[in-house]
Amino acid sequence: MAAEAPDVQPLDATPVNSAKVRQPLYAARKKVFPKRAEGQFRRFKWLVMAITLGIYYLTPWLRWDRGPFAPDQAILIDMANRRFYFFFIEIWPQEFFYVAGLLVMAGIGLFLVTSAVGRAWCGYTCPQTVWVDLFLVVERAVEGDRNARMRLENAPWTFDKISKRVIKHTIWLLIAVATGGAWIFYFADAPTLLGQFVTGQAAPVAYITVAILTATTYTFGGIMREQVCTYMCPWPRVQAAMLDEHSLTVTYNGWRGEPRSKHAKKMAARGEVVGDCVDCNACVAVCPMGIDIRDGLQLECITCALCIDACDQIMDKLGKERGLISYTTLNTYAHNMALATENGAHPADPRRVYGSDGKLVPAVRHFRWRTLARPRTLVYLAAWSAIGVALLVSLGSRDRLEVNVLHDRNPQFVKLSDGSIRNGYSVKLLNMIPEPRTILLKIEGLPGAMLDIPELPQFSGGYSYAVPVEPDKIRNLKVFVTMPNDYSLDGDSTFRFIAEDKQSNERDVYSAKFFSPEQ
Repeated sequence: MAAEAPDVQPLDATPVNSAKVRQPLYAARKKVFPKRAEGQFRRFKWLVMAITLGIYYLTPWLRWDRGPFAPDQAILIDMANRRFYFFFIEIWPQEFFYVAGLLVMAGIGLFLVTSAVGRAWCGYTCPQTVWVDLFLVVERAVEGDRNARMRLENAPWTFDKISKRVIKHTIWLLIAVATGGAWIFYFADAPTLLGQFVTGQAAPVAYITVAILTATTYTFGGIMREQVCTYMCPWPRVQAAMLDEHSLTVTYNGWRGEPRSKHAKKMAARGEVVGDCVDCNACVAVCPMGIDIRDGLQLECITCALCIDACDQIMDKLGKERGLISYTTLNTYAHNMALATENGAHPADPRRVYGSDGKLVPAVRHFRWRTLARPRTLVYLAAWSAIGVALLVSLGSRDRLEVNVLHDRNPQFVKLSDGSIRNGYSVKLLNMIPEPRTILLKIEGLPGAMLDIPELPQFSGGYSYAVPVEPDKIRNLKVFVTMPNDYSLDGDSTFRFIAEDKQSNERDVYSAKFFSPEQ
């Protein structure tokens, strides 16, 4: 007879990842239709957009006279000749540390701005933000504001809808082409390259670059928009490490806004607690990221402050104080929330922060600019300033004449028929100004040695040569140094190549070594 089966108790488990209940890994994007905002922050964003786009599109066309031997484009990255021109400043390849210093300053400046005023870079000056704003201007002009665009989105494909979409995307593509075109003008003379580009005579890399930047600008600025900030940009995930309780962020002040209600007057008439927020969703409607700032600080928030403008307009209509949504710090918010909740003993009650006159009580804290001057921001500012000052000092004191010497590897020396010893060197003279000049090249520290440059006539008895160097060029020379047969190095074989410009009094020295059989 078979044994009785043991009693097995079922476990409380649900197959949450089974095919029947599993959700797709990718959720389709829900389009955001931001409403046009009006107010001080929106005006500031218009100003920033005009300035940044103006700088980007117009800078390659600015001229700067550097004389007849140098390009006259104010800002030029000359890859062919390995030069970077910035108005009166010219950077050579070996001076790339200036560019590296500027990049370090940009990084520290970004840390400084973020620790002081949150993601101001993201909200105002990031290229993604600026171009999305520009594309939204086109979209509103063609399709209308938020409600009109939403109706058009859900409408059937009529001639009106198709024509508006074609016009909008055509303008977007023209903006994208102009964006890619402006970029290549930084790497060559803009008027010349434009003529070559239009006539099909430009280098293939120019057309490839414009095509890539056109595609990315159109896709990121017109199609993806907020998804770039949310999924592609690493900065939102880094910013938390740079914020503290004294950093300014766009904040919904729940201590005066909660409990929110669409029927505030009726609730107040019944004696119920009601906050300043009337749940109108104006802040949500203007948000280009499609979030609700009332949910607190979020990864998606770029602190563009358009929700502040929208909320302030509603507060004006209701006759309430502005600032229900405002730039504030966590420290200030916590203090005011403690007032509204009596240090957490009760739910938030806005009546605790308002006086009998309907104004906020004096105990309510407001943002003060001096809170930005704290050790963290001061350290960032000091580091940023120190690097900037060091670069300026180095830039102002640098010489524009340089000599580089490389000893021949094989043979290291040659013994001539008369017993003298000869060493060969490759010498480079760098004339780092856009003017031709004559450089005096000589040697010191090697008594009795003779200098010989076969391609040039002697200038002073074999001890020095006058070397003409073209403007903004490098002069390569084959140089021989010969010691007579009665030489005596006394154990020291080091000597100096000296390059001098008598007119500008510039001088550069390079230490070299003389090899002989005795070594």
